[in-house]
Amino acid sequence: MYVVEPTIYPSDFGFGQVGFPNVEKELQEKAAEEMRELIATLVPSTVQSYSVVDSGIPFIEITSYAQKKNIDLIIVATHGTTGVEHILFGSTAEKIIRKSPCPVLVVRAEEHDFIDERV
Repeated sequence: MYVVEPTIYPSDFGFGQVGFPNVEKELQEKAAEEMRELIATLVPSTVQSYSVVDSGIPFIEITSYAQKKNIDLIIVATHGTTGVEHILFGSTAEKIIRKSPCPVLVVRAEEHDFIDERV
């Protein structure tokens, strides 16, 4: 599953935030294409798999999907941010762990050579 965060920019004209739906649609199409390639390249044909691309706040969409589809396990990569970046932005993996309706396996992508660089 890949979640595209809505592209919203603040406006200087007093109209509130401005969204760009075309950008979001392009990001979703690109994500769907990359997910198909990733599955075709890395997932054996004996393993049943499919991709899901959605938009919203990643941890909310992932945990909601897991609950709706009665998912048994969520596997998520983490980039291991710390310090100011972690304080300002938080960790999507950490939020998934806290809100998940099922067990979560967290893998540190940069430390394991069995994970594709695109993850």
